[in-house]
Amino acid sequence: MSHDAPTHAKGPTKLVIENIGLVLSGDLANPILDADTIVAIDGKIAAIGRAKDIDTEGATTRIDARGSSLTPGLIDNHVHPVAGDWTPRQNQIGWIDSCLHGGVTTMISAGEVHTPGRPTDIIGLKALAISAQRQFSAFRPSGVKVHAGAPVIEKGMVEEDFADLARSGVTMLGEVGLGSVKDGETARQMVAWARKYGMQSIIHTGGPSIPGSGLIDKDVVLAADTDVIGHINGGHTALPDDQIVCLCESCGRGLEIVHNGNLRAALLALNTARELGQLDRIILGTDSPAGSGVQPLGILRTISLLASLGNIAPEVAFCFATGNTARMRDLDCGLIEIGRSADFVLMDKPQHSAGATLLESVRLGDLPGISMTVIDGVVRTGRSRNTPPAATMAEIS
Repeated sequence: MSHDAPTHAKGPTKLVIENIGLVLSGDLANPILDADTIVAIDGKIAAIGRAKDIDTEGATTRIDARGSSLTPGLIDNHVHPVAGDWTPRQNQIGWIDSCLHGGVTTMISAGEVHTPGRPTDIIGLKALAISAQRQFSAFRPSGVKVHAGAPVIEKGMVEEDFADLARSGVTMLGEVGLGSVKDGETARQMVAWARKYGMQSIIHTGGPSIPGSGLIDKDVVLAADTDVIGHINGGHTALPDDQIVCLCESCGRGLEIVHNGNLRAALLALNTARELGQLDRIILGTDSPAGSGVQPLGILRTISLLASLGNIAPEVAFCFATGNTARMRDLDCGLIEIGRSADFVLMDKPQHSAGATLLESVRLGDLPGISMTVIDGVVRTGRSRNTPPAATMAEIS
């Protein structure tokens, strides 16, 4: 595996994707678009619609979707990167590239907590966060956008520490509760300081995961008031049902459902959010690498599980891993909109699925087959080495 930065197209580029059978927008308000053609210029979406209405001349890359479906690149809201595409948690190289083959084009760090010898002193934790932010800004494994540099807060931090982190380019906190700060009052003060300086926040929810973490119950979560309630379905151990319902009902923050959590608790959170009319709060993550390993198809699998067992329309479930996260995290990807980053996944129902279409196969619990991924208008992968083969394969024409 190369550790060099990925190559980018030189000079003006025009990507044309035509003969698309289904365009999923990532937008809850309008999840399916009336379109069969998309044009991206210099890595940004420039046109969406019907071929007869769009200028497709002069393409530097032309993709024939051959009737397959297109979605925004999937976003994993909860990963724990360390050094490039290596994770010491499982001593695995290439885990980010493998997740790209599962359709994930953007990842968000919930803390670089698996770093061997992770510093917990204030100078050290700040240095680690700044270093991670710099490293993943300069290096994108296989082209995947990894938003990293998420410090785990520790007792003794003061407001100036958060101002210093923000000045250094750090834009988010790691999971509150993975460090020494586990009480609601201290967490709330530090989260408020982070928010003051433009930093987003997420909190560990449920029982302990890695050594040093502990139980974070609803009272601490509500007191801390982070922007995202991390793994509301437990990472891995979930809170009691009444506490999960209380969290959904008592605040308006993001509700993150993760693959490496309790599925029954995930369905409870999903159903509660639906009853509240607040599906826009649901976002998805894998919470990996973790003790249970690396799950390259974790986001796809969670979409399929929520659609098939949670009775959610598949096109809506895809929004949880795209547009919902993009808006909550202020990203320029995740939605098929003019001006957004041209990050796409071309997929179809898997061969021999009982479902007649992509959406029907997902509703039945099958995983899609991916034939191509695109990041910033550049084709990054062809046929996925991890998903089942797609019934229809997009191709560069």
